[in-house]
Amino acid sequence: AGLVSVATRDAHVAPLLARCPEAMTHAVEDGAALVPLLRKASVVALGPGLGQDEWAQGLWRLALAAELPSVIDADALNLLAQAPRALPNAVLTPHPGEAGRLLGIATAEVQRDRFAAAAALAERYQAVVVLKGAGSIVAAPGQVPRVIAAGNPGMAVGGMGDLLTGVIAALRAQGLAAFEAASVGALLHAAAGDRAAAAGQRGLLPSDLLPALRHLANPEANR
Repeated sequence: AGLVSVATRDAHVAPLLARCPEAMTHAVEDGAALVPLLRKASVVALGPGLGQDEWAQGLWRLALAAELPSVIDADALNLLAQAPRALPNAVLTPHPGEAGRLLGIATAEVQRDRFAAAAALAERYQAVVVLKGAGSIVAAPGQVPRVIAAGNPGMAVGGMGDLLTGVIAALRAQGLAAFEAASVGALLHAAAGDRAAAAGQRGLLPSDLLPALRHLANPEANR
């Protein structure tokens, strides 16, 4: 993506920098600190680690008001489910449980007809949707849906969807349109998961995909 800025609570800055010193990490305790970051951004990834408290809701409203290309996941999807609205410049990345909340139906109903659920999400929110799961579906208004024929059960761990959010946001930052970024990002993420799982699916972690992601995203370097 070139430059990644992380907006988080002050208490989280030091631990995050210890793990990822390259990230431009900013302590954001209120909306006044977030607004300058949004003005500089070309894309916003919103939701992982956000929570749903007053702080989270304030940042959520400001991020939406900025009307930037966005990738919305995790708690941002839960906040969206509480107050549905069209988001034509967004990519939504729900798992089946989040999809059910966004549609007001049971998870089992989402799983019963995943194509119908993905189409309903895309229509209701006027957004690109990646309905995660076995055979993730990428849908958007006016587009033929795409099925991601990659990925494995070892990827069903916490944080794996957060990684997908970052991959899609990075591709949006590189200039891909929302539907293409979602499709390419979901395939790249799943293929990296398959490559990382060559050492075994049990115990697979999101960070295990990073070397494979870099390898797959740079095919010209591997000829």
